[in-house]
Amino acid sequence: MTYDITGRVLFITGAARGIGEAVARAAAAQGARVALVGLESDRLERIAGELGPQHTWAPCDVTDQASLDAAVKHTVAELGGIDVVIANAGIANHGTVAESPADVVARVMEVNLIGVSRTVSATIAEVEKRRGYYLLVSSLAAFTALPGMAAYCGSKAGVENYGNALRFELAHRGIGVGTAHMGWIDTDLVRDVKADSSTFEDTLRKLPPPLGSIASVDECVAGFLEGIAKRKRRVFVPKSVGLLAGLRPITFSWLGDLPIMAQAKKMVPQLEAQFRKTGRAFGRTSVGMGEPKG
Repeated sequence: MTYDITGRVLFITGAARGIGEAVARAAAAQGARVALVGLESDRLERIAGELGPQHTWAPCDVTDQASLDAAVKHTVAELGGIDVVIANAGIANHGTVAESPADVVARVMEVNLIGVSRTVSATIAEVEKRRGYYLLVSSLAAFTALPGMAAYCGSKAGVENYGNALRFELAHRGIGVGTAHMGWIDTDLVRDVKADSSTFEDTLRKLPPPLGSIASVDECVAGFLEGIAKRKRRVFVPKSVGLLAGLRPITFSWLGDLPIMAQAKKMVPQLEAQFRKTGRAFGRTSVGMGEPKG
């Protein structure tokens, strides 16, 4: 049976741009009511205004429990409850662990993994009332690894297994849990990395699909909405990412290490030099990372 989102309330973190914004707009077009939460208040307010009075927004830092609790309280007061949570807020640092301040690496973990767990904790009582659904945004990076992405890969693998256990814990409450695994999506986050590193683009060209492919935001939105409609346990964008998930025993074996290791000794110093030159730990469009937008 299809889980119809018409009239249902979707609570979306990281909704100011990229995948979060696009899913909010598409869900609203299908009759859902959306609560857009995130760090960029001006953008959130504008998007909510464009969507109409049946939608709302709230400033929110997913690493701050009080901020999340306030956003949930506001959403319930404005829209009456929460049916679906899309824990989408996420960031990626530029640079390797050896070249990055410890606080930068920790911030990626805090937003991508701890932010997901805090989002669930803040919303679970409301979602249970409506026997709703969680879509926790992980990544293809949960079952593969590339140099320069240690913090990101670690955090997204954590989201996947957190979601696996959460699915069992919430089943008796009537709540569904899915994890979303995307390859590269044409968002500000990916464009920022490409702008700062020609090595990143060169590496993508050498990788087979879906590792080296960039999918559109529209394709990602379609996958997310289908996942919600079917209350899926896994959402893959593009769908070929699912094949890579099945090859995890190989990708994480010594055999899977070979093609990456063959490039790493040359590629990693180049990556480090390029990101050192920019002086940016995060992309130009990142906010709340302890550094101004470029």
